Amino acid sequence: MMFGRISGTKGTQTYEQSIAALKVALASCDAMMIGAGSGLSTAAGYRYSGDIFDTYFSDFKEKYGIRDMYSGGFYPFPSIEEYWAWWSRHIWLNRYAPIPTDLYDRLLTLVQDKDYFVLTTNVDHCFQRVGFDKDRLFYTQGDYGLFQSGRPHGASDGKTYDNEEAVRKMILSQGFEIAGDGNIIIPDGKLIRMTIDTELIPVCPDDGEMMVPNLRCDDTFVEDEGWHAASTRYGNFLASHGVKSQGFFVGNSKVKQLSDYDGQILFLELGVGGNTPIIIKYPLWQMTASKKNAVYACINLGEAVAPREILDRSLLIDGDISKAIKDLQ
Repeated sequence: MMFGRISGTKGTQTYEQSIAALKVALASCDAMMIGAGSGLSTAAGYRYSGDIFDTYFSDFKEKYGIRDMYSGGFYPFPSIEEYWAWWSRHIWLNRYAPIPTDLYDRLLTLVQDKDYFVLTTNVDHCFQRVGFDKDRLFYTQGDYGLFQSGRPHGASDGKTYDNEEAVRKMILSQGFEIAGDGNIIIPDGKLIRMTIDTELIPVCPDDGEMMVPNLRCDDTFVEDEGWHAASTRYGNFLASHGVKSQGFFVGNSKVKQLSDYDGQILFLELGVGGNTPIIIKYPLWQMTASKKNAVYACINLGEAVAPREILDRSLLIDGDISKAIKDLQ
């Protein structure tokens, strides 16, 4: 069964009825597949604009008119030193600084005793940071905590590189301080630079090219050994529960054969929007449709819908994810 453009029907139950029904589904399911999009991290307190942006990027806003972290990532900065001043702040705030709220911790408490797997397009690594089993996670779009060659070839092909210490040095070189908990501090009376020291520009140790964040933005994105291992584990999780993986990332030849598993599986979608529905949303709809004992649940403010083919097995909660997770506990 194929689904085209995003379309669907909203649920008819009240918020309270849907939460009650999802509690039952969580208690009775034998396994669960979590699909998480950017809306989950937004609900956890991450913001690309507003106060956080004005605090740490006011200089870039004033000089270039940049209004948020997302659009700034595409800005053609006139120097590499400025490019890395921007990206080091962006990476640190969204990968190494404290997670703004405890939403991810509460989600872990809700599912940690289940046979679960997480498929996510988020690159902030929050799942692993709060203790989700890394062998049950598949980050399809990259990781703010990794660099890759800007032109991967030869020895750098298929390789990524941890970047925490490199990014830390870039932050400090601009005049910031970093607290023990990872928060960036702007010292009183100290001028913050919009450049990093030239010697801190990250160069790939294997091919000599400048490195870039490991984010899927074009066809140079590196799917490293860890990425492929996670893809296989994703496919194997589904196969072991009698579900054929669907969508953009469907594992590879290492994935085991489908089992005759007939237990109840819950597909829980959290904060997935319409930018890349082929990665999470459409596959969850398709897998629910293909499995008679499957239940699809979606928690998403303003975007909780399901196609009519699975509407009778769908729990659609149009509301704040953080509040919903709290109400489920």
